[in-house]
Amino acid sequence: MLELETSSVSVFENLESNVRSYCRSFPIHFCHAKGSLLQGENKKEYIDFLMAAGSLNYGHNNDYIKEQVLKYISNDGIIQGLDMYTQPKEEFISYMNETLLKPRGLDYKFMFCGPTGTNAVEAALKLARNVTKRTGVFSFMGGYHGMSLGSLSVTSCDSHRNASGVDLNNVTFIPYEDGYLKNFDSLNYIEALLNDTHSGASRPAAIILETVQAEGGVFAASKEWLVRLRQICDKYEIILICDDIQVGCGRTGTFFSFERANIQPDIVILSKSVSGYGFPMSMLLFKPELDIWKPAEHNGTFRGFQLAFIGGKAALEYYHNSNLEETMVSKSAKIERVLRDEIAPLNSLIEIRGIGMIWGIDFGKFNDVSIPGKITRRCFENGLIIESAGRKDTVIKLLPALVIDDETLDRALKILKEAIAWQLEQITTN
Repeated sequence: MLELETSSVSVFENLESNVRSYCRSFPIHFCHAKGSLLQGENKKEYIDFLMAAGSLNYGHNNDYIKEQVLKYISNDGIIQGLDMYTQPKEEFISYMNETLLKPRGLDYKFMFCGPTGTNAVEAALKLARNVTKRTGVFSFMGGYHGMSLGSLSVTSCDSHRNASGVDLNNVTFIPYEDGYLKNFDSLNYIEALLNDTHSGASRPAAIILETVQAEGGVFAASKEWLVRLRQICDKYEIILICDDIQVGCGRTGTFFSFERANIQPDIVILSKSVSGYGFPMSMLLFKPELDIWKPAEHNGTFRGFQLAFIGGKAALEYYHNSNLEETMVSKSAKIERVLRDEIAPLNSLIEIRGIGMIWGIDFGKFNDVSIPGKITRRCFENGLIIESAGRKDTVIKLLPALVIDDETLDRALKILKEAIAWQLEQITTN
């Protein structure tokens, strides 16, 4: 592990829990951030391809969003409002409904949850079970949905699940499309489970999925597969939950990741970049007929964090006014071109996957699982913050800001390519 470049390392090592993780990979003090750049106390700049795990799609300290937030604070606006009626919440709901949902033909109720995505997953599972009066859930191998007990039950990673300390029940895991099991028809398998009286599986309350498995290694479901899944849920009266926490808010090239398949989930989970500025916020969108909640059946003190509503509305305004979807097309094409035409040819074992502004470079076919970690460390040394994901962390995941400028994007891809070439040369030399 790299050594922290400051004498205050003892504060973290002595007083902060061992559970800390990202700081182990990027062990310097960060003190300034703007756009796609982070600056450490060493005055060195780093291009951010992590973006707070997808919480900063619009970049660090986006000028437009910041202006709206500071204006609200300067006027002594309410900061914490529980779930009481406030102007920021009213404006956020109205603006999102009129400019985002209605034009897409989406008729959803809004529900604001605790401040993190996992709380919204918990709410979605509770709602689906209460509506259907069924307890089981189908989830997918490779899926990541959070770290609290309910969301952890539908998360597949052993290392996460084992830390729960209790059994995680009532979930059946299904292979994802073209994921770990190649050429396996997972949707036929689902129907077999539902129709076979000897399958041992009962009809679930819900099926939960990410249309792009981000932490699972950047596997993007096809349009056809998503349409078939929607049809199965309709046929068997199963609630379809789309977890758009990391790959929503424009990450896949459209605001919602499921738009490319022209489907409508019954429940949509949003968090991370929905607040626009990195403020804690999570929410559900769900079909009106599912709204059987009794008052306070699911609540959370910070579901009324007003700065998140201010930032969220400003982010939607920025999204529309800057024609972000159009500008992302060329950036996505550039990333894909470099990955497929310049990086993949470095070794035939490298696999490239992705969509929009999320891409993965898979080194899983190599015998040495330490390769991605060595590459990401080399990138960090050269000024690029990038993480690995997937099984055994063999996939380097690209998660740049949606607003990254072309020059910065070119520099980042150059650093990444050099690091990969360097590591492959080390393998050959040794």
